[in-house]
Amino acid sequence: MRNQRFHFCPKCGGALSYRQVRERERLVCATCSFTMYENPIVGVAAIVQQDGGILLGRRAAASSYPGLWCIPCGYVEYDEDIRDAVMREFLEETGLIIKPNKVYAVLSNFHNPAVHTVGVWFQAEVIGGALCAGDDLDQVAYFPLNSVPELAFPTDVQVIEMLKENIGIG
Repeated sequence: MRNQRFHFCPKCGGALSYRQVRERERLVCATCSFTMYENPIVGVAAIVQQDGGILLGRRAAASSYPGLWCIPCGYVEYDEDIRDAVMREFLEETGLIIKPNKVYAVLSNFHNPAVHTVGVWFQAEVIGGALCAGDDLDQVAYFPLNSVPELAFPTDVQVIEMLKENIGIG
């Protein structure tokens, strides 16, 4: 049984409890029978490489996982296109304007038990701006793929391993 995160129906305020719905446990309202689907949140990240290195940011003290590094990332807003989101988040985090190219990876993130996210990593190129840490980061720097600092997110480790495999770094 999962840890119940929601207790009241968003439609009528009735009590929610888990019941079998279509061969899966889902939250159902005891009053109006509304089924509440718990869907993952979408996150985006941009892979920017230069001279064999990858741009990473160190998580600031006020953010989650402070002092650890990550591929610059953030959440997609409800009314936002996914490519616009990665450009906005990257600018907020690094001061750089990017052009997102192809999707490099799509992975489920289970590192935070309170929030299931699906991450989308884009390969991207810098087209403007000036490199500076911002928002949730206190440092930004390029690192060789075979010499990255300790990473905050296990999925970033996976992405970097994929990048290393693609260029033959073991």
